[in-house]
Amino acid sequence: MPKRQGSKFNTRQYMLSEDYEVFYYSDTHFHSVGSHSHDYYELYFFEEGAVSMEIDGRAYPLRPGDVIVIPPGMDHRAILSDPEKPYRRFVFWQSKAFLQAQEARAPEYGYLLRRADRGRYVYHFDLPTFNALRTRLFTLLDEIHADRFAKGPMIDLCISDLLLFLSRAVHEQEQRRNRKELLSRYEAITHYVDEHLDEPLSLDALARQFYLSKYYLVHLFRENSGLSVHQYILKKRLAACCDAIQGGVPVGEAYRQWGFGDYSAFYRAFRKEYGMSPSAYLELHAP
Repeated sequence: MPKRQGSKFNTRQYMLSEDYEVFYYSDTHFHSVGSHSHDYYELYFFEEGAVSMEIDGRAYPLRPGDVIVIPPGMDHRAILSDPEKPYRRFVFWQSKAFLQAQEARAPEYGYLLRRADRGRYVYHFDLPTFNALRTRLFTLLDEIHADRFAKGPMIDLCISDLLLFLSRAVHEQEQRRNRKELLSRYEAITHYVDEHLDEPLSLDALARQFYLSKYYLVHLFRENSGLSVHQYILKKRLAACCDAIQGGVPVGEAYRQWGFGDYSAFYRAFRKEYGMSPSAYLELHAP
């Protein structure tokens, strides 16, 4: 996407509008503004430069594609490690009253900004997602600076599209991360089950072993296997019994070896799972 000429940096750190202001800055030889805070939200979209953003005393090194949300009252400043490099970014200011008006329409408008209120400031996006944000920001700026029919409603649509696209991108990004974490934990637990099938296993025992709540374990197994913890363990034990039987282990020894307390419980579970008795299975698979 071609570069656009940015506006001259405005050192003003207060809003003239009651609702929002939007800027695109492209600077060289930029001199950092000292640490400061606002009474409004700032959305900062980093495009290029050798920059860290200091927020509440902590410095965050920035990469192209980073988006920062700074809540009202939070001290912050940009720190340039190489002022000779071009420094390009979008800045979107939004008042608390404007946010409240948006949230009255739908709470999703406040998804990202309310997270900043709770200390979540920095997000990183891949190039396609950031380019989509960039396109929306330039479209918004074009509407703001043009004199066209239905300018006001179009600006409202552009802002809605930008904020909802950004919130959805963050939500989906975090869902993928959560899913990856869930899968990693699920794989660790199922590996433990596979290694301890011959030992007492239960929902309570696994919860103690992994320091997790039973409710979380139930959700984890339902989410990844569609089974309860008990059903998963039962299927694994039955499969181990089948392998043992096919390997020549007597049925009466196999069921005890793989964690079944009594033959009647093993028999009922085996018949339900495979549609035949253990002896019929042995005859079918006898070498």
